[in-house]
Amino acid sequence: MHSHRHDDIPQTLVGISFTDVFRAQEFLTASARLASQGSMKVADAVILVKDGDGKVTVKETVDPQPAQSAISGALWTGLLGLLLAGPIGLAVGGAIGAGTGAVAARVIDLGIPDEWVDWFKQAVQPDTATVALLVTGLDPSALVAEATRFTGQLVYANLPIDTQDRLRAALGGSSSRITVAEVGNNDTPNTLEP
Repeated sequence: MHSHRHDDIPQTLVGISFTDVFRAQEFLTASARLASQGSMKVADAVILVKDGDGKVTVKETVDPQPAQSAISGALWTGLLGLLLAGPIGLAVGGAIGAGTGAVAARVIDLGIPDEWVDWFKQAVQPDTATVALLVTGLDPSALVAEATRFTGQLVYANLPIDTQDRLRAALGGSSSRITVAEVGNNDTPNTLEP
């Protein structure tokens, strides 16, 4: 029960809440270690911190920003222009690349869809920090084994029910499942169907 993106590679979305941002960051670091060991490839990771008043702060880790993409685009096309047409090619290629990079960042969102970030904002409880991971090539057993080191609550995962139950147990949570109705939003985004 994985979702697919444009390139038809199965993607898994997992959201786990922790009691504080430090534990969430530790889990994010552990996830990076799993990725370095080949147990998954992290396409995006977002940390959502919800305070006691319900205010949510979101920190995205991968979503390309127009300015960064413009600089990267300008650099690469500028260098290509320099090689092909000299100094004038550098200026023209850089300008074209900057515009193309900025537009691409607006059109191509490689990370967790904004609709899902909004869904997590509603779903998570106050006074928690939640890590939402979008991964490919996930070894579910490796994720479950790593989760045993943490105490948290599984908010969402588009994984088979038995894997979700194993993950909940590893996190020290109950076997009860959070349903969309409990979140108060029956219309979850359809880009990664629950």
